[in-house]
Amino acid sequence: MDFTLPDTALAVREGVQRAVERFDHAYWSDCDEQHRFPDEAWAALGDGGWLGLCVPEEYGGGGQGLLELAVANETLAASGGTQGTFLYILTPGFGAMTLTRHGTPEQKREILPGLATGATQFCMALTEPDAGSNALAITTQARRDGDDFLIKGQKIWISGVDRADWMIAITRTIPAADARPRTAGFTLFLVDVKEALAEGTLTYQPIPKLGGNIVTSSQVFFDDVRVPAHRVIGEVDQGFAVLWDVLNPERILAASGGVGAADAALDLACDYARQREVFGRPIGANQAIQFPLAQIKAKTELGRLMTYKAAWLFDQGLPCGNETNVAKLTGAQVAWEAANQAFQTFGGMAYSKEFPVERLFRDARIGKNIPVAEELILAHIGTQMLGLPRSY
Repeated sequence: MDFTLPDTALAVREGVQRAVERFDHAYWSDCDEQHRFPDEAWAALGDGGWLGLCVPEEYGGGGQGLLELAVANETLAASGGTQGTFLYILTPGFGAMTLTRHGTPEQKREILPGLATGATQFCMALTEPDAGSNALAITTQARRDGDDFLIKGQKIWISGVDRADWMIAITRTIPAADARPRTAGFTLFLVDVKEALAEGTLTYQPIPKLGGNIVTSSQVFFDDVRVPAHRVIGEVDQGFAVLWDVLNPERILAASGGVGAADAALDLACDYARQREVFGRPIGANQAIQFPLAQIKAKTELGRLMTYKAAWLFDQGLPCGNETNVAKLTGAQVAWEAANQAFQTFGGMAYSKEFPVERLFRDARIGKNIPVAEELILAHIGTQMLGLPRSY
C-alpha cells in the first residue's frame, strides 16, 4: 500500500497555496461581513488553472481527478477560506465533473472551456421545502412540450444561483407515486440561468443565514422554465444514476473542506496558545489547552486519510459510498470540534469580530447538516456497513 500523494496532487497543493496566500483571514472575514463573493480569490484560482483541474485537457483544463480537486479545496479552506468549499462544490464539482463524466459532446464543447478558466459558474437545484433530505420525494416536475421540456416547482437552499450561468435542475418526469422502482423518473437538465431569469420563468429569493455569506443561498421558483431536450444530462427518466454520481463527489469535497477548515482553526488556536501568557507561562503549556488540540489534530489526520481514500476510489471507478460517507462524517465533525476548541482557546476574545475565530465557528456548524445530515450518514453506516436493521 502506498499512501504517498501523487506528484499531481502535491503540485496542486503548492499551486493553490501560492494562488491564495495573499488572501488572509481578514480578507475572508471582510467578504463574509459584506456578503460579498470573493471575486479576487476566484480570479486567482481561475488564472492559475486551479478551478479547471478535472476538465479534460482538450477543453482547456488540467485533466485531473477528484483527488486533485479535493486537495485544492482542502488547501483553500486551510488558508482561511473555510467557506471556499462552496466555490469548489458548485462549479468544479457540480459543473465540470458532472459534464466531463455525463455530458454530451455538444454540452462539453459549449460549457467546459468556460469552466476550465472560471469564466462560467454553476449551481445545482435539488433540495425542496417538503422533501428535505429525502430526494426521492421531490415534486418539481418537467413535462414535454414539443422538442422542449417545461419545469415547474420550487427548490430551497440553492447556493450560488445569483452568480450562476448554468444550473443542474433535478426534476421528476415520472411522479414519485408512479415510479417503479422509486429511483425511476428522475431527469437532470441544464438550465440557462440568465436566459430563464430574463424571461421571468425563473426567480429566486435569498435566505438570510448565520454564516457562509460569501455565497448566497436562495429559494428558487420554476414557473414553466423552458429547456430544450438536448440539454438533458444523461437520459430522460434515468437521471438518478447521474445524480448519485454527483452526490458522491459533493460529499468528498465537503469532507476535504472540513479537514482544511480544521487545519485553519488549529493553526489559529495553536498560534494564540503559544503567544498568550497567563500566570507566567503560555496557555498552550497547560494540558487543559494542549490535550484537546492534540486530540483534534489526530482526528484531522484520520479524516484527511479517509477523504483521500474516498477520492482515490472514485477516480479508480471503484465503489466508494461507504468511504465517502465516513469521510463526510469525520470531516464535518472535526471541522466543528476544531472551531469550537479554537473558540475555547481564545476565551472571551473569540466572541469579538477582531479575531476570525467567530467566523470559523459559524462556518463550521453547517457541515454537520449539509450536504447530507449527520444522522443519515450514521443510518447508512449502521444499516449498510454494520448490517443492523432499518427503522422503517
